[in-house]
Amino acid sequence: MTDLPNILLVQVDQLAASFLPAYSNTVAKTPHLDSLAGRSVVFESAYTNFSLCAPSRFSMLSGRLASEIGAFDNGAEFASSTPTFAHYLRAAGYHTSLVGKMHFVGPDQLHGFHERLTTDIYPSSFGWTGDWTQVREEHSNDARSFELAGPYLRTVQMDYDDEVAHRARRKLYDLARGDSLDADQPWLLTASFTHPHDPYQCRPEYWDRYRSEDIDLPTVGRIPNDRADPYSLRLRAQYGLADFEPTEEQIRQARHGYYGSISYVDGLVGELIATLTETGLVDNTVVVFTTDHGDMMGERGLWYKKSFFEAASRIPFMVSWPKRFPPRRIVENVSLVDVLPTFCEIAGNRALAESADPLDGRSLVTLMETGADASLDDTIYGENLAEGATAPILMVKRGALKLITSGCDPEQLFDLSADPLELNNVANHPEYEAVSAELRTLTANRWDIEALNDEVRASQRRRHFLRSVASTSGSADWSHVPSDQASEHVLRDDQTYNDWAYGHNLENGASR
Repeated sequence: MTDLPNILLVQVDQLAASFLPAYSNTVAKTPHLDSLAGRSVVFESAYTNFSLCAPSRFSMLSGRLASEIGAFDNGAEFASSTPTFAHYLRAAGYHTSLVGKMHFVGPDQLHGFHERLTTDIYPSSFGWTGDWTQVREEHSNDARSFELAGPYLRTVQMDYDDEVAHRARRKLYDLARGDSLDADQPWLLTASFTHPHDPYQCRPEYWDRYRSEDIDLPTVGRIPNDRADPYSLRLRAQYGLADFEPTEEQIRQARHGYYGSISYVDGLVGELIATLTETGLVDNTVVVFTTDHGDMMGERGLWYKKSFFEAASRIPFMVSWPKRFPPRRIVENVSLVDVLPTFCEIAGNRALAESADPLDGRSLVTLMETGADASLDDTIYGENLAEGATAPILMVKRGALKLITSGCDPEQLFDLSADPLELNNVANHPEYEAVSAELRTLTANRWDIEALNDEVRASQRRRHFLRSVASTSGSADWSHVPSDQASEHVLRDDQTYNDWAYGHNLENGASR
């Protein structure tokens, strides 16, 4: 057996850390994730680098901030010239597979993975290009999030995630058999689910795990318009919440559906872990669980994402490999750009991460092994360049201090140690003058806001033009069409029956 571990990356969609018992939630029922957390390094201060699906994922895959790779919104192309952790792990000798959502935009739908076993759930075109000139966009959320929240026998997202789980488990069985791998070749399998992303709907059995009266309401209610920051007001308008306020019952229904979807995801994770265990793969597999961003879920009267408030930007991040990483809690700030360099070191070649582009992420291996890493900078960065921003909105977090700088809105500084609910903007308080100056310097050193503003606007113009051309004259279909996995397990003329029937069995407890 190879000395290099396998890697199973499980990514879900729009899961706020505060909704998991592993992060002190007392309502959610997630036995499988609770068990995983118990044998994991759990990062208590993990953040997305961009609180929106595609840019967050592109940033994670590349180890670079979205502004560095042109990933400005959900309709921005992910260039095939940008190396991803799949490329780096292939260079380290890994076989790499992707199952599920990754929201790739553009003709490259693999981005370094050897194979992709499902199609994506979202468009691969420029159709979701951001537009800073619009108050509301065609694809924005609306009141149906609340009016239609509840239990459902079936939704398109259930169809998708059930298929992702099925194909991911089948791939694990194939990997345990050694199908299509060189002898002792390590592997990376990325399984990416779309739940608990809105709609806030789930099957009845997951809905029924919770009583309505046990569903907690937001800790911070809707902030009055005269006290809300300008960007929060723009977000409300974008989501159709400027003139519509869900009732307490609708809020409870939506959160009930979100909890049910979290329990559904928990069950899917449990299936993957059970498959690792029964095939004997679990001891030599690093299991990583995370998401792309969180969900405000009614906090401050806000919903969904695209915000630097904790509910939308703080995410679950767990890494389980007890043979090397003792279970522990890590309080230092980390972010999704750290995934790529961490994978390179897990794959036995820390220097590999320096072989192409300069990265914004850092390897977390020493931190996970020992619980401390004096060389690791506790500063992380975040960006919001999507629709509704109207100018770059940028975040720097060091320790418990979070500075939000905008090209069009007043500055915000929150001290989470004294103000975990982010109710007091202390940007102009005298006692924070020195630290504010330090964080402003970090911001200025990291970004040229005016140049970035011009770059985003130019990108939006180009993509809107291309989208208009495509709408009138047609365009190439970049959607990924996977092969049928079932066709790989049927008898064909070039095989004998007994060789086929007995040649690919997997014994109980087998492993590679």
